[in-house]
Amino acid sequence: MKKNLPISPHLQIYKPQITSLLSITHRITGFGLNLALILLSLWIISFGLGSDVYANFVTIFETIFVKIVVYFIVLGISYHALNGIRHILWDFGFMISNKAALVSGLVIIITSVILSFLISNFIGLF
Repeated sequence: MKKNLPISPHLQIYKPQITSLLSITHRITGFGLNLALILLSLWIISFGLGSDVYANFVTIFETIFVKIVVYFIVLGISYHALNGIRHILWDFGFMISNKAALVSGLVIIITSVILSFLISNFIGLF
């Protein structure tokens, strides 16, 4: 019996493709958005704790670090939603060819960056 064989496909010989990278990113953003629910929950709780607590919460959210975090949350939401739509289209048999998967992946990346910038600008992050 052969031992110490690599698990297939081994990372030393596997060439990452856009579909695999976007799939991994989709899973990471899904996990990250679950963590972002903590911030949303704290924001909602701050409403009920009074105007002083809410004012402190708003002050914290005006810092550049938190604005950057919120931008990446918006980017994660945009990407996850658009890539989810792409996966649904795949489930129905659309855009399954290699070329279509590549083009739709690039469109998802570009569109999610543009959309997150527009949303962030609309909500006053910039």
